[in-house]
Amino acid sequence: MSAAGKTLRVGVIGLGPIGNKHAGIYQSLPQAELVGVCDWDRARADDAAARFGVPAYHAVEDLLREARPDSVSVTTGGVEYGSEHHLPTMQALRAGVHVLGEKPISNDIDQAEEMVACARERGLCYGINMNHRFTPAARLARQWMDEGRIGHLLFMNMGMWIMNPRESSPWFQIKALHPHTVDIMRHFCGEIETVHCNAMKAPGRTIWSTAQFNMRFACGALGHLTGSYDIQRGHPMERCEVAGAQGRFVIEDMFREATLYPAGELVKQVYSNPVFGGMGSFDDTFRNRITRFVDQVLAGDAPDAIDGSGADGLAAQKVLAAAIESIRTGQNIHVQEFCDRKGYRS
Repeated sequence: MSAAGKTLRVGVIGLGPIGNKHAGIYQSLPQAELVGVCDWDRARADDAAARFGVPAYHAVEDLLREARPDSVSVTTGGVEYGSEHHLPTMQALRAGVHVLGEKPISNDIDQAEEMVACARERGLCYGINMNHRFTPAARLARQWMDEGRIGHLLFMNMGMWIMNPRESSPWFQIKALHPHTVDIMRHFCGEIETVHCNAMKAPGRTIWSTAQFNMRFACGALGHLTGSYDIQRGHPMERCEVAGAQGRFVIEDMFREATLYPAGELVKQVYSNPVFGGMGSFDDTFRNRITRFVDQVLAGDAPDAIDGSGADGLAAQKVLAAAIESIRTGQNIHVQEFCDRKGYRS
């Protein structure tokens, strides 16, 4: 139960591996009640329903009408992991139901804008699973910034690399991997004003599978991002560094370790994920993110106060769209001017 003694009734739409992960987490939370699972693939819906002991639905409208959830997770996939998010999200929002969607918010910015606008117009909470910001290490780093221990921002270096052999579309790596990295960059340093991107196709690849981005933030700080779908797992997959006039921090794998290097001091401060009682694996980032969304909805937080909101997801995809334009043209792209030219509404 939440502090207010309420329980959030939740459904899950899309029962692939990620949807099953969402469902299992909801079922383990005392402040949430999993009331149904839904997938157009009957076997997937029925298997998940049997596993979690809840009703199976094969159409979103049936889930919304019969299970009466307060909130749903939209964990569908599709092209570039995002083409199937729009319809179920709109169905849920139009029914007055809060939504936590998987990333990317959508591989189509016009659709993403419609989803964000619908949630805003109806006063509903809409979050995206930007789970990398929901770790003790990331929260501590944000606290260091808020305490003034980093000072005037100078630069940020971000990197994320995994092996993903899928050949979905030319822009798959950029659209599907980097909602996470760009969200972290915006989380720590604010809006990204300009972007220039170079990309390559690794041997045997048909997609732009490795990329480097150079950015300027609206605050004046500089940013660099390296990403790849070509590096084998088994090594650290993510690194975040933020430097300012008063100090610098580095986060390894977003939850494993955070180190603060105060300017002019020889002693550093280190947070290490504890062996006992800490995060057991990357999967715990899903638990942290889902728990935060449930708690915010139950607390009645304003939709625009949602951590990792739909608006944040939309902003990340716009930066990535500008990066794709940079690859196509070889030019440095001003993100807002590019969006204005494309006719994006918000």
